[in-house]
Amino acid sequence: MHFKWNYKYPTPEEEQAAKELGEKLNMSPILTLLLIRRGITTESAAKRFFRPQLADLINPFLMKDMDIAVDRLNDAMGRKERILVYGDYDVDGCTAVALVYKFLLQFYSNIEYYIPDRYDEGYGVSKKGIDYAKEQGVKLIIILDCGIKAIDEIAYAKEQGIDFIICDHHVPDEKLPDAVAILNPKREDDPYPFKDLCGCGVGFKFMQAFAKNNGIPFSRLIPLLDLCAVSIAADIVPVVDENRILAFHGLKQLNQNPSVGLKAIIDICGLNNRELSMSDIIFKIGPRINASGRMENGRESVDLLVEKDLGMALRMAKHINEYNEQRKDIDKQMTEEANQIVARLENQKHQSSIVLYDENWKKGVIGIVASRLTEIYFRPTVVLTRDGDYATGSARSVTGFDIYSAIKSCRHLLVNFGGHTYATGLTLKWDCIKEFRMAFQQYVDDHILPEQTEANLKIDSVIDFKDITKRLHNDLKKFSPFGPGNPKPLFCTLNVYDYGTSKVVGREQEHIKLELVDSKSSNVVKGIAFGQSASARYIKSKRSFDIAYTLEDNVFKHNAIQLQIEDIRPAEDEKV
Repeated sequence: MHFKWNYKYPTPEEEQAAKELGEKLNMSPILTLLLIRRGITTESAAKRFFRPQLADLINPFLMKDMDIAVDRLNDAMGRKERILVYGDYDVDGCTAVALVYKFLLQFYSNIEYYIPDRYDEGYGVSKKGIDYAKEQGVKLIIILDCGIKAIDEIAYAKEQGIDFIICDHHVPDEKLPDAVAILNPKREDDPYPFKDLCGCGVGFKFMQAFAKNNGIPFSRLIPLLDLCAVSIAADIVPVVDENRILAFHGLKQLNQNPSVGLKAIIDICGLNNRELSMSDIIFKIGPRINASGRMENGRESVDLLVEKDLGMALRMAKHINEYNEQRKDIDKQMTEEANQIVARLENQKHQSSIVLYDENWKKGVIGIVASRLTEIYFRPTVVLTRDGDYATGSARSVTGFDIYSAIKSCRHLLVNFGGHTYATGLTLKWDCIKEFRMAFQQYVDDHILPEQTEANLKIDSVIDFKDITKRLHNDLKKFSPFGPGNPKPLFCTLNVYDYGTSKVVGREQEHIKLELVDSKSSNVVKGIAFGQSASARYIKSKRSFDIAYTLEDNVFKHNAIQLQIEDIRPAEDEKV
């Protein structure tokens, strides 16, 4: 992988502003420049950024239909109606269902939850789910992380005497379902000031409004914030504004007093006795919650997330972990098969997108495979598998390219589609795939920018090893939680050398454990370069090179810093 490094040197005005802000905050100008480039230019804005306050959460009643939704929920409780909390089978859907169910269960017992089966019912509201609700005497369904396009299904439910409150964050169509209330900040007619909530976030706002309306103290909602943090990280929504507040306090809850179910997952991941980050959720916790919906049924994940007994939760977490191991094996096999197809398609290298299909691929894993291919080839990617006469699939995008709009442009060929800028699901007739591929690729050709199909690294700051201090590292931690909109700062140091002790490590000798020096100091700095053993020979040649990296805690040595190397390239004077 050869990355293009992008770095904009600070202007004299930026340097002066960073120096002045640094003096006010008692912080290095290296870091205050990062603040300024994030649009944080004053001392008060910096304090709000570093210490997000729950008191600054937006009034939930600013969201369109919120008052109607709360009134309908109050009526259901007053009339002792049976309520069904229904959600998608991914992390966002499962955490949203767990959050709403757990909160309402404290005040009302005539309530249950439902997760559709990915293989039997497919995505979103299903006729089978509505029939189940009718059999159980349900009068109100609260649907989370889906439902915004379920026009026919919700009309069918209405015929059965069942009302719907939709809590969704996916892009709506022009026509909306005939639900009692539709909570979705992406509605064109919604004045809610923050548009990037996840599905669990919309569910949280609903519960915040319900609590406010019924005089329930906000403190009763705080134990549920760990579910919000898990959802924000796993659904890869921007970690800014209201999401930053929810993620900040959710991580605090996850680290200090997680719910029993999440505690069991943390235990099974081997993450005990360490400070959990958004990365731990993305790479460890989230995939395990997702695994039951990918391999069997997402209900098992919700069962775990609402469990109160730790012994039972640990047994359930172990079972879900087994699903995750199966998922990894299938994911690896499918990615290898997809890579072989791409390798055979010579013209694919010259095209701006990838569309692959195989009728034997497992429906629950194609989204992960699409993500893998996007990371490898830097192309918007659609992966499809067969479901009877239909092809069902997932689309994933590259930075800056709106794949939802690309899929929407092919809607004349689609049975169904939905999602957001970087991830979309779609269904079409199996015999329409070739026509879809041509239409999709034409749209991408016409709209994608050349730099969006390149592997880019955005360098935040060029520093020397002498600048890497414990204080810098500790101040840097205040920038967390990291994610889209607030990425972990990426540093670059030029002209570094192997200290003589760097070595290749890993089961397949695929990583490099580095000990490095630069020309400005005698500091020996330790680092790890995952999957970059191809650079080992150059590093050992005693020639200088440049590194791009993030600063991390050394998990094997208390209070020590380690560089996580993102890329290695020959120094400018060595390239000649």
